[in-house]
Amino acid sequence: MPSIRDQYSEIAAPAPATEATAGTRILDFLFTIDRPEILTPGFSIMDPFQQPVVQQVASAFYTRFYNDATPRLFLVGINPGRFGAGITGIPFTDPWALREKCGIESTLTGQRELSSEFIYLMIDRYGGAESFWRDCYVGAVFPFALIKGEKNINYYDDRALQTELTPFIVDSLHRQIAFGARRDIGIVIGTGKNYAYLSRLNAEHRFFERLIPIDHPRFIMQYRRKRLDEYLDRYVTTIHAALNGGLHDSVSISCRPARPISATI
Repeated sequence: MPSIRDQYSEIAAPAPATEATAGTRILDFLFTIDRPEILTPGFSIMDPFQQPVVQQVASAFYTRFYNDATPRLFLVGINPGRFGAGITGIPFTDPWALREKCGIESTLTGQRELSSEFIYLMIDRYGGAESFWRDCYVGAVFPFALIKGEKNINYYDDRALQTELTPFIVDSLHRQIAFGARRDIGIVIGTGKNYAYLSRLNAEHRFFERLIPIDHPRFIMQYRRKRLDEYLDRYVTTIHAALNGGLHDSVSISCRPARPISATI
């Protein structure tokens, strides 16, 4: 059985842009990308896009909010968790947010998820779902949920797993950028290991001219909730500054966590 590294040892350059919308490119990626078969023992992928209801939800979401070819600011998370994107297929979007904030009905059910709660509070402060998704795309370093036993894990939690996944990750990021990314700046969700890893890849592959880290919603909701308004404003200010070319490396946009982040996008 070929390893993931063998499968992705030759990374093709992104295809030239066509008249397709960002939404059709995203859906083509989600529905057709080859899922890596993980060889590192004990780990598995959770892929919601095999379910017809998730395919319908994703089609409705990306057709509604990405029905154009406008370049967007990219926010790059870690990898999906089981209770947000692992259910709906939409980053940082649990079934409640999908219905109440995005206006998309479905039969999906599940509990509120902390990261999703923060993101949609921020989206409300930004101006609502239409405004936010018009300006931004939220993706992930690794686009599928990772499971060990009954627990979510991050791609960087195991060194052997991270090494195995890296060729797939590089290919996946090239393909996501081809949706229509602004290349001058990318925002990394997570100031610790996610930022360090993506910075190393970016130095080699030049996905973006600059990367700016911002604290992960899970960290904020678990350890900084008393300062929630401050962090919501920080997200909105950072995104607006990045979109308008006013974000400088000297701008303080993060308080680095003293604890590891135990959840994903």
